[in-house]
Amino acid sequence: MYAQVVLFDGFDPLDVIAPFEVLIAGGMAIGGELTVELVSAEGPREVVGGAGGLSLRATAALDPDRADIVLVPGASGPLEDTEDSGADTIPVLLARTLETELPGLLARALRDPGVLVATVCGGSLVLGMAGLIEGRHAVTHHLGLDALAATGAHVIDARVVDDGDLISAGGVTSGLDLGLYLLERELGPRVARSVEQLFACERRGTVWRGEGLEPRTTFGAVAAAAGAA
Repeated sequence: MYAQVVLFDGFDPLDVIAPFEVLIAGGMAIGGELTVELVSAEGPREVVGGAGGLSLRATAALDPDRADIVLVPGASGPLEDTEDSGADTIPVLLARTLETELPGLLARALRDPGVLVATVCGGSLVLGMAGLIEGRHAVTHHLGLDALAATGAHVIDARVVDDGDLISAGGVTSGLDLGLYLLERELGPRVARSVEQLFACERRGTVWRGEGLEPRTTFGAVAAAAGAA
């Protein structure tokens, strides 16, 4: 199994490093049968992250024909140019990915049922802004939920959302939960548990899946009615 973690200019370092380390450890636990690589749409290059200018090296090009898992992070950090200096940083950085080859490559990945596309934080907004997940269930950072809904995605406020071949996670620290869930789903709970113990990390929150009974009552409505009474 081969996972590619995507880098783009302004990426959030924790969105990348947390699931990268988890997946690497999972690969080690099963004797190297899972390999992980940092990639970019442009191919091998140094890519500067948005928080503090941390640079990571993409060692290969994003290639949906080779990857089993493609993981897309969000963005963070200040803008370098003055033209956009007054803008809300993260939407601008995410929007800039639309000017690259990344959306086309991600579209290919989503069309291939053999490729699992995963996102952390604003990574789902990259897909949404590119028009790739209309009608799909997804989550992003809580500050971006309305923006994600505006792209036509069905927003689920959960830590991790499993929509088949699209798995998304919420805020930045959810990259750990996403990585562990990917290990559990693809390699089994024993591998996921061993990595969880190695990192002294207990997963948080709910993994939402479109399965099971539909709730007949929403507890928010019940609480509102009780308050009104």
